[in-house]
Amino acid sequence: MALQHKRSADSLVRAIRESGLTICDGLDSRPDLCLTTEELQVVLGEGLCGLDLNYPLRTRSKVLKGRVCEVLGYPIPASFKRSQPRFPGQDFDTYIQKSDNLQIWNEEVSPTRRYVLIRVDDQQVVTAVKVVSGEALALLDTTGTLTQKYQAKSATPVVGSVLVSRSDTAPVESAIAGGAKVLPLADLFKALSGLVGRSFSDPGVDQERNRGSLVHQMVCDLFPAASYHDSGKFPDVPGQLLEVKLQTAPTIDLGLICPDSIENLADQPAYRHCDVRYAVFYGSIEDGSVRIDHLVLTTGADFFMFFRRFEGKVVNRKIQIPLPKGFFE
Repeated sequence: MALQHKRSADSLVRAIRESGLTICDGLDSRPDLCLTTEELQVVLGEGLCGLDLNYPLRTRSKVLKGRVCEVLGYPIPASFKRSQPRFPGQDFDTYIQKSDNLQIWNEEVSPTRRYVLIRVDDQQVVTAVKVVSGEALALLDTTGTLTQKYQAKSATPVVGSVLVSRSDTAPVESAIAGGAKVLPLADLFKALSGLVGRSFSDPGVDQERNRGSLVHQMVCDLFPAASYHDSGKFPDVPGQLLEVKLQTAPTIDLGLICPDSIENLADQPAYRHCDVRYAVFYGSIEDGSVRIDHLVLTTGADFFMFFRRFEGKVVNRKIQIPLPKGFFE
């Protein structure tokens, strides 16, 4: 169960329309109006499919942006501000895709931003809409144009399990006090510690991602309401606000998300990245098996109290990401 209740996309659009807000207005004071990635895909998919975009480029852009505002419940402005992202009120950009090559110019991929990819046919009519996060886009990149932005390692060798944070962050504590079905940090540490000592067959020497997926699945099995989906979305177990890492080497790849960031989560805007709990499992490989040896659990806010950060350059000026076959299906 997620930390927010399931809502009707239609009721959200109606609430946005009644709010009087524009697509340029932030939602810090109205996080209830922020559509999740799934909700955004449903609303835009239903509202944009069949739209004729057979216009000169500038006109096409204006027609698309106006229609996007309309289907989301926002008024269509007389002119659109040049902003990044172009739709700041719901934190997304749109990309029209006649081919399977996504191109992003002159900006970094943001992990929290949503990317609305719009498939058009030979007649320039919209046939499908797919909404993904920047973090999910990074997983699609096989060209090397995106590099790991954030990496870390423990400041000292990990020789035992550690609960780094004394308590959850204030927003999570408030949610728990309000009845959210999420374990307090100490209880979460106790539950996850039950995996220490467990072993599973090693899927292969070059299968670090698959090893991590197996641990992710083991964690989901601890929580009856959590179903396992290796979709690349952040965090891995949204109902427990939990990101899962398996380390058989010292360096932790954090992708595009910095744990102590105060940016809001794309799909749970009442929480920030620093509110997420990080379960870092340390494992060893021997005789064809992976054994979970230790657990380090910390909030994102306290992540760098235990781990040491090192960073690298992120992207080229132009990012090209080939979309996989069947991406829009």
